[in-house]
Amino acid sequence: MIKTRMRLRRRIHFLPAAALPPGNHTAGNRSPVKSRPYSQSSIIFRRSHESEFPGRRCRSRIDLSRVSSQLLITDGRRTGGGERGEGVAGADGGDHSEHGSRLGSGRISSMDFHKASSYLVTASDDESIRLYDVANATCLKTINSKKYGVDLVSFTPHPTTVIYSSKNGWDESLRLLSLNDNKYLRYFKGHHDRVVSLSLCSRRECFISASLDRTVMLWDQRAEKCQGLLHVQGRPAAAYDDQGLVFAIAFGGYIRMFDPRKYDKGPFDIFSVEGDFSDANVVTFSNDGRLMLLTTTGGCIHVLDSFHGTLLSTFIVKPISSNSTLEASFSPDGVFAVSGSGDGSVHAWNVRSGKEVASWICNEKEPSLIKWAPGSLMFATGSSELSFWVPDLSKLGAYVGRK
Repeated sequence: MIKTRMRLRRRIHFLPAAALPPGNHTAGNRSPVKSRPYSQSSIIFRRSHESEFPGRRCRSRIDLSRVSSQLLITDGRRTGGGERGEGVAGADGGDHSEHGSRLGSGRISSMDFHKASSYLVTASDDESIRLYDVANATCLKTINSKKYGVDLVSFTPHPTTVIYSSKNGWDESLRLLSLNDNKYLRYFKGHHDRVVSLSLCSRRECFISASLDRTVMLWDQRAEKCQGLLHVQGRPAAAYDDQGLVFAIAFGGYIRMFDPRKYDKGPFDIFSVEGDFSDANVVTFSNDGRLMLLTTTGGCIHVLDSFHGTLLSTFIVKPISSNSTLEASFSPDGVFAVSGSGDGSVHAWNVRSGKEVASWICNEKEPSLIKWAPGSLMFATGSSELSFWVPDLSKLGAYVGRK
């Protein structure tokens, strides 16, 4: 297998997130975990050719109102980014004699950042899993899963171990895979239809999966048999909060909150999204656990208070097809939400004001997957290319003055 070296227009240095103090975040009486505040300085996102991230903790609030272009990991043949989606280069980083410069015959179906490293893992429709070291602009490994296919992929707490779902139509097992030696460590069997939601707890060795067979299963990475089974009425989306003390299941226009220790007693709270009964796509929590985000196939992005269930904002984008996924992600400070759209564009909103602050036109017919890098002022979009959006610190006077 050929390991391909990739180039960036400049090296990315990650900015560590502010440490969160411990808090009482129980299912019955959850008090918010307070994150360290950001200052009022604004950061403008676009390609940066001269400035580098300072090697210190960043306390600047993110300003997405003037984001203009992308920084791309390329295949070593083409470099650069484009204004409003122009001049986009391929990003597979694998064996290009086989895959070419635009992820071969498949688009990215799932991606995940590791919580404590600079690694990013992607799954593609060409039945491959790729591990990237974003900080060094390198594709470390490409693993093919031709027999089982690959749909969703997520990191475990270990940076070179992932869990992924199959996509072959006859075996819906989940697999624990070591990326170091390409060996299966464990199989998780139980679902009988496609798994459409997969969420791992970053602080515990447990995860949750939801399937089109209308079941939600709780798992322990150390055991092959599921530790809990819940039946739902519709297509479900499920997610753990960051501390693993609660999990949410969304379907049928409602979000149900569970305590993992007492899940068999039913939800301890149920939140409504005010009449949006279209299928749930993605449900996720903000880093501090105060907010929840739910996307639906009808093109709605709902933001709720995760403690009281109050619907704070609803953002509308183009609806998506039944075979697509509308994904959205909170910024590290929870102030902004970024999402794809059914027309392939990317949008950003201020969660507090409910106003759209930026949008970008992309040359895609399906919504891009979106993930914000933990502890970093960078987010990634994945479709037929893998694109990284980073701040231009030349617009940040406080840091420019220190150079």
